[in-house]
Amino acid sequence: MNLESLLGLALVAAAMVLILGYVAAVRKWEPRALRAIQTFQSLQRAIGLAVEAGNRLHLSLGRGNFLSSQAGVGFAGLSTLDLIARSTSISDKPPISSAGEAALSILAQDTQRGAAHDLGGEFDPARAQLTGVTPFSYAAGAAALLGEDEVGASLLVGSLGSEVALIIEAGERAGSPALGGTDNLSGQAVLYASAHNPLIGEETFASGAYLGAGRLHHASLFAQDVLRWAVILAILAGAILKVAGVL
Repeated sequence: MNLESLLGLALVAAAMVLILGYVAAVRKWEPRALRAIQTFQSLQRAIGLAVEAGNRLHLSLGRGNFLSSQAGVGFAGLSTLDLIARSTSISDKPPISSAGEAALSILAQDTQRGAAHDLGGEFDPARAQLTGVTPFSYAAGAAALLGEDEVGASLLVGSLGSEVALIIEAGERAGSPALGGTDNLSGQAVLYASAHNPLIGEETFASGAYLGAGRLHHASLFAQDVLRWAVILAILAGAILKVAGVL
């Protein structure tokens, strides 16, 4: 095992220790306050308006492969879908989701089925659709959903590239504003330029904490902050030692 692998394992172990430590701590203290992010505030308003006006919310989960580094943003999207499905359970029109990867689509169906079962509602498999298996076929299928199902707002949380522009444009034509984020740099650039409320960088992975998913999501943010500062301090220490001629 090389040095890079050892460092990676050390970071994973440190993150697990920080997460478990935070979860144990918040049993005694209240979770820390989170900084305001406009996108999540807009999403909470959209959920309330969808319930009141009888509109649907559309969640685009992207094309993340669960056997790759895209798995993280895929799980973030599924967590968000579960929270939205539970928050809009009293609405006449439950949320719909679109995915561009088969496993992600199956998990989206299972997520919505679980939420409906727990809340005593009925589940329609058509709420979670596999709209295409290539980037632009997926985006075209997701765009078609926006014009057919009276979607009040479209949330994008997943691995999305430049094809996300098609979904955003379709939403604008249908009067369905888009908000969200992705782990793909090309997709982030498109969202920043065209979405009403884009998520920047790791904000995409914070959806669970901001929507009230529980202590573990708050703990993951705490672990990210601690490790981020550790990396910053390590870089500064390395630079100082380099200038001093130690390295």
